Amino acid sequence: MKKNLLILILLISTFSCSKNDDSLTTQKSLYFPPITGSTWETIAPSELNWNETEIEPLINYLEEKNTKSFIVLYNGRIAIEKYFGDHSESKPWYWASAGKTLTSIMTGIAEEKGLLNINNKVSYYLGVGWTSAPTAKENLISCNHLITMTSGLDDSLGDNVDATNLQYLDDAGNRWAYHNVYVKLQDVIEATSQQSYSTFFNINLRDKIGMTGTWLQTGDFSVFYSNTRSMARFGLLAFNNGTWDTTKIVNETFFRNSINTSQTINKAYGYLWWLNGKTSYHLPQTQMEFQGKLIPNAPDDMYAALGKNDQKIYVSPSKKLVIVRMGESADDTNFALSNFDNELWSKINLVIN
Repeated sequence: MKKNLLILILLISTFSCSKNDDSLTTQKSLYFPPITGSTWETIAPSELNWNETEIEPLINYLEEKNTKSFIVLYNGRIAIEKYFGDHSESKPWYWASAGKTLTSIMTGIAEEKGLLNINNKVSYYLGVGWTSAPTAKENLISCNHLITMTSGLDDSLGDNVDATNLQYLDDAGNRWAYHNVYVKLQDVIEATSQQSYSTFFNINLRDKIGMTGTWLQTGDFSVFYSNTRSMARFGLLAFNNGTWDTTKIVNETFFRNSINTSQTINKAYGYLWWLNGKTSYHLPQTQMEFQGKLIPNAPDDMYAALGKNDQKIYVSPSKKLVIVRMGESADDTNFALSNFDNELWSKINLVIN
C-alpha cells in the first residue's frame, strides 16, 4: 500500500513539474506567427506574473492619449492587444517616420545582394548633380551619411528632396540633422535593382514576413501604411536581429550595426533607429545636445522606430518585448519623440515589473 502511494505521489509530482516546464518553455521560446492567415498565439499576462490590476489604467491612459491601437508581444506572443474607437485589426494607419527603419533594413538587404555599398558616395549611384552642393562637397556624401543623418545638407529647407532643395551647409559627417534626404537611399535601391522601391520592398521584406501594407505618396515623399499587426511583425523581425523564424531577411551584422550608435554626434541614433540607454542624445529640428537617456523610464537596451504623431515600435530584448502604438498625436506635438514616450513607459512598467 505504501509503495503504491509513493508511486502515485511521484507521478503527480512528475506531471506537475512537466506542466510547469511546459509553461516555462512557452515563455522562453521565441514564437513567429504563420506568414499567411490571422493565427497569432497569445499569452495571458497572468502567465507572465504581470500586475493585471495595472492593465486597465494603462488602456485608459492610451485611450485618453488619442491611441488607435496598441499591442504588446512577449517573445512573439500577443500579451495585450487593444483597438480604440472605430479602429480595428484590419484597418491601416500610417507609420510616418517610424517607416525610416523600413528603409534602413532595405538598405541592408540591398547591400547584401551586392546592389550597393553604404560606404560608396551617393553620386556613384545617382550621378553628379543630385544635390545643389558643389560637386566636391556632394561627392563627400556617402550612403552611410544618409542612413546616419550626417549628410551635411541644409535641413531647414523642408522635406522636398529635389536637387534645388538639397543645399550644402557643412561637410558630410560633421553635423547630425534629422533630414528627409535619407529617402535618396530608396532612389539608390531603385537605380541598382532596376525595380520600383515598393516592388523591391514587397518581394524582399513585406511578403517574406507576412506583412500587409503599401507605400502612398504624401506631400513630398511616400509613407508606409499598414495594419497594427504588420507593424508588430516588423518589430518581431527587429527583435530577432533581422531573421524571421529561420529565414534570414537581412545580414545580422548590418542589423546589429543599425541598432548601435552610428556616428559620434548623436549617441542615441543608429541607422535610422533611435537608441535608448546612451549618455546623451539629439532631437529633430535642433542642434542641442541633451544629457541623459532618450527615454529614462524605458529599458536601457531598447531601440525604437518613432514617427510623427506618436507612431511607435519599441523593442527590448532584455524584457522580451515588442510594443506597438499607432494613433493621433498624444499631446498635440509633431516630433517623433515626446514626453508621451516616458509617461507611457511609466505605465507599462507598472504592468510588467
